[in-house]
Amino acid sequence: MGLSARVLAIDAGNSKTDVAIVTADGDVLATARGGGFRPPAVGVDAATDDLAVTVAEALATAGLTSVTHVSACLANADFPVEEERLAAALRARAWGTTVTVRNDTFAILRAGATEPRGVAVVCGAGINCVGMRPDGRTARFPALGRVSGDWGGGWGLSEEALWHASRAEDGRGAPTALSHTLPAHFGLPSVYALVEALHLDHIPALRRHELTPVLFATAAGGDPIARTIVERQAEEVVGMAVVALTRLDLLDEPAPVLLGGGVLAARHAQLNDHIAHLLAARAPKATPHVVTASPVLGAALLGLDAVDASEEAQGRLRRYYGV
Repeated sequence: MGLSARVLAIDAGNSKTDVAIVTADGDVLATARGGGFRPPAVGVDAATDDLAVTVAEALATAGLTSVTHVSACLANADFPVEEERLAAALRARAWGTTVTVRNDTFAILRAGATEPRGVAVVCGAGINCVGMRPDGRTARFPALGRVSGDWGGGWGLSEEALWHASRAEDGRGAPTALSHTLPAHFGLPSVYALVEALHLDHIPALRRHELTPVLFATAAGGDPIARTIVERQAEEVVGMAVVALTRLDLLDEPAPVLLGGGVLAARHAQLNDHIAHLLAARAPKATPHVVTASPVLGAALLGLDAVDASEEAQGRLRRYYGV
């Protein structure tokens, strides 16, 4: 598409949206940040309207009205049919000549990989995994929670910790320090008091994510139950990665496994070390890497792939984002 091509890169998560406009030689013309992108909650039209505000800001800063290609990595694009529906909504906005929509996990993968090849596992509020090859083949999971076979992520880990702490306190389960550390985080005397406070909304439900770091600290202190939960999370991460590698015929050749999201990017030693240990046993040619770069970098790199930009251009873009 030539050096005149420009890419509108969008990374839209549940809590925030980042937008960048990039030339085919890797120069960033403008960036903008907006709120979350939640079509299931507000509908596709309203979510796209909110996204349009952020895109308009970036286009105005760049002095443009449209671009060559729109590369959008969007939360809640969990099935191909949802990607197609969202792509149609973005095409209707006429922001670019061509539009590609992917699940936002692909942004983490491309941000951490030197080429569109490898597997990414994201462990944030939930857990998801995708993989891709340069020939366009992909591997993915629905990642809708327990209904689609998932386990873990920050929300799931806090729930599991509370389950064990409650049973330890009332005698149904084995003793665990979690029955003390979890309520203590909120200045409460017991798990019973914590469960009551959550149930009555005296503690907002969203604050439950604060219990995940408490779980990891308790595990680091040697508590057997907490350590078991953390180790299971490592098993889930590696299980997803190995399945994706297998589907893409990458299990028997060198390939990166990119680890992203708040839980994995926090680099909890027990979790990340156990992931590395399990990968070495089950996928010895895979190499784990924690990705801390902004996911919009991945969306932009996917856009540069689409306009046949050079490796030099990709390198310039990576340097802009400090990678």
